[in-house]
Amino acid sequence: MNRDKTVVVGLSGGVDSSVTAYLLKEQGYNVIGLFMKNWHDDSVTISNECPWLEDSNDAMIVAERLGIPFQTVDLSEQYKERIVDYMFNEYERGRTPNPDVLCNREIKFDVFMKIALDLGADYVATGHYCRKDTIIENGKEVYRLLAGKDSNKDQSYFLCQLSQEQLGKALFPIGDLLKPEVRQIAAENDLITAGKKDSQGLCFIGKVRLPDFLQQKLKPKEGVIVEVPVESSKYNKELPEFKNIEEELSFYSQKPQYQLTDGKIVGKHQGAHYFTKGQRKGLAVGGTTEPLFVIETDVSENIIYTGQGKAHPGLFRRTLFVNLDELHWVREDLALQINESLEVQARIRYRQPLQSATLHMVDGGLYVDFELPQSAITEGQFAAFYIGDELIGSGVIS
Repeated sequence: MNRDKTVVVGLSGGVDSSVTAYLLKEQGYNVIGLFMKNWHDDSVTISNECPWLEDSNDAMIVAERLGIPFQTVDLSEQYKERIVDYMFNEYERGRTPNPDVLCNREIKFDVFMKIALDLGADYVATGHYCRKDTIIENGKEVYRLLAGKDSNKDQSYFLCQLSQEQLGKALFPIGDLLKPEVRQIAAENDLITAGKKDSQGLCFIGKVRLPDFLQQKLKPKEGVIVEVPVESSKYNKELPEFKNIEEELSFYSQKPQYQLTDGKIVGKHQGAHYFTKGQRKGLAVGGTTEPLFVIETDVSENIIYTGQGKAHPGLFRRTLFVNLDELHWVREDLALQINESLEVQARIRYRQPLQSATLHMVDGGLYVDFELPQSAITEGQFAAFYIGDELIGSGVIS
């Protein structure tokens, strides 16, 4: 049935994309393997190892084993422009970007997809642990993005910025499988990647430690680390009388504004833009009863504010806001109008268990109001919204 359909698989040299290609071939598709090379900027060394060479080699061996055509495409220029520059820009603004989400939206399902369609492909397939199905709404086909069956591995969050058009052309063949099943299929079919460890690090760049990467572009500058006590008056503000729900949401979405006098100086750091909210490692401050966590970074004053223990009130907020221009509906037919609200499950980072929340659409954006206060709500990261196991939309935390 799929004989006349061509699928381009993004072969990354890992086990997931290898099995993706195998399954599609078994289903009768005409499969082409394409490896994306996304990095060769010698002004920034990523690590002494050269993972992309090894990965492209593994991808080629898999393609040979499966008897499918294979080529490498060099997307490093677009990757630098759309992902790397964006990352540095966000860090300089004191936000914490999510390159993986952007990489899917801008590279795999945009630049890469266009190349695939130009090659005559009907679809692009990736080794993501998520599922897609199609429903009919008002006589029109609507694509749904669903969580992967393996709840340990579900990667729907990373695809939270995809559009209906992109989903329409996407296939996720391993979404119904568990990771051990994927490895087993690879082993049974002698795919060289069967036992290969899952890659960590930046999407498609390979084994990079983010601080090392940042330090090469964002210049270090020394600043102070301030510890804010749990009993700070910042955390017991009097509740005003709210005239309406919007006032209440606005109040709960405000984060405390800190200054030097709110705590004591406990150490020094090499640049506030290297740190992110909720971070514990890398502060190098000892002598506290409980470990210190970053509760706020001030990049303009170059100060890091910290608090003791993961229950510190400075880490928690009930409500976040997404600006209208950074809000995205995967399900455009479910997009809220002003003054409408919707009960959803939401997560503010990959692998966070889903949390009950209510979306409230207002003029200028969307409030996400959680049932329970959330730890380390971080500007620049993505909040994703689910109904059941369907991801319906997302937005950048502002």
